[in-house]
Amino acid sequence: MTDVERLTGIVRGAPWFMAALGAGRQLGLAQWCIGAGALRNLVWDALHGRAGPPQLADVDFAYFCCDDLDPARDAALQRRLAEHCPGLPWEVTNQAGVHQWFEAHFGHAVEPLLSLDDAVASWPEPATAVGAWLDDTDRLHVIAPLGLDDLLGMRVRHNPRRASAHTYRERCASKRYAQRWPRVVVEEPLC
Repeated sequence: MTDVERLTGIVRGAPWFMAALGAGRQLGLAQWCIGAGALRNLVWDALHGRAGPPQLADVDFAYFCCDDLDPARDAALQRRLAEHCPGLPWEVTNQAGVHQWFEAHFGHAVEPLLSLDDAVASWPEPATAVGAWLDDTDRLHVIAPLGLDDLLGMRVRHNPRRASAHTYRERCASKRYAQRWPRVVVEEPLC
């Protein structure tokens, strides 16, 4: 079994995640996915033998559209997702516009992203730099530009592309990876 097949099996076995993907598909966007912490938590809970919906701070719905960078669009899409799956804590972000607010939020400027894959590759850890989307034929697609080794191997490493070592350490402390999932290995950043 390939890593993609293994991940696909975990996702398809989670009714709440499949419902979220179905809601995302209904938005009719060209490039989108649900990923980051929601997918990581689902996978790590499954690998730890935990059933049911995971504890979620948010469900990251990422999309890429250069034609409309208005933050009001994100809010409108978030409302539509909440109508389809009201029990989920949706967070919608147009990755094409991240460069417009990133410095104010994280303290340093970043270049515009080129695509959804480019955006996912910039997320803070390779284990969270994974997304999934559902096409019109119910085929599940995986976006994993940094691979699936860290996600399926339950390893947290720093992705220095956009997150500083300081930000990475803060994330690890706040996410409590090792406490929530005892088999997870958290690595110190190299820089």
